[in-house]
Amino acid sequence: MTLQEIYDLAVEMGIKADPREKNGVKRFLARTKKEYEEMPQKKKQYFDKESFKNPYSDSRILFGDPKIKVGKLMAGIDAGVAEVLLLDRLNQKEHPSTGSGQGGIDLLVSHHPSSHALASLHEVMDMQIDMFEEAGVPANVAHALFEERKSMVKRRIDPRNHTQVVDTAKLLDIPLLAIHTVWDNLTHQFMTKYLGNKKFETAGDIMDEINKIPEFIEATKGKAGPSLVAGSEKNRTGKIFVSLTGGTNPSKELYIELAKAGVGTIIEMHVPEDVVQELRKLHINFINTGHMASDSIGANIFLDEIEKRGVKVIPCSGLIRVRRIA
Repeated sequence: MTLQEIYDLAVEMGIKADPREKNGVKRFLARTKKEYEEMPQKKKQYFDKESFKNPYSDSRILFGDPKIKVGKLMAGIDAGVAEVLLLDRLNQKEHPSTGSGQGGIDLLVSHHPSSHALASLHEVMDMQIDMFEEAGVPANVAHALFEERKSMVKRRIDPRNHTQVVDTAKLLDIPLLAIHTVWDNLTHQFMTKYLGNKKFETAGDIMDEINKIPEFIEATKGKAGPSLVAGSEKNRTGKIFVSLTGGTNPSKELYIELAKAGVGTIIEMHVPEDVVQELRKLHINFINTGHMASDSIGANIFLDEIEKRGVKVIPCSGLIRVRRIA
């Protein structure tokens, strides 16, 4: 596969797994195009036109010729300078018995983005408006509160050194690809389907079922498995809300709106402490599935497809590799 083909497959799979479904994604892309057309000409030169076909601004080719052939890639949940250097070292390293290089790695893939893909993380949060509306939160309320949250996330990310990893990749000529919301969509879809056809009476029942998933089993062995951070295992579930995609966590005010909409149990991959305290006051069960393990589910679904196409995958940086290839 070429780098471009891997990227195109990621976008395709992300859209198919998007909680907004195909029509919702089309509407989002149409709004993006309309916003561009209404921009002053001086601003259009800075617009990321890739957004016309890829609704996930946090999933991009960050460096490398899209036409390069990829026979082997290294994939992790995070890719910092250390992972770029690690890939370069593996490509230099000789096998002690044969003397041949054990590298030959053509591409570094990171789940969490860097560079402009990180700087635009807040943009993908728009999908959560649709998710909250489906859960019963009025669309106008969800929209207003998410606009505030998106601004907060942008301000938090703005001061970071966005280009550090990409600068290192360029110096060592290592192609770099970020696939964030795409993999989160796949995790969200997997968990929604996995839990959707089952009946649960208590939060503990959900925990028991989640803990059967291989990625969570491995994470639990490392003391980083799913946990019930608000509520108790004996608590009734009420309406269940699964939210494992959309950039990052909502604000505390948005969780309050979920409570007003009658949600009794929330399933996410991480949660801020101030939100935990609020959820306890609201008597909402919150299941924290665990960050690395949850991210690994979507990564594995995608990487299985890559391996089917003949590309070898080397996991690194927190990725719990579980193959589901038939």
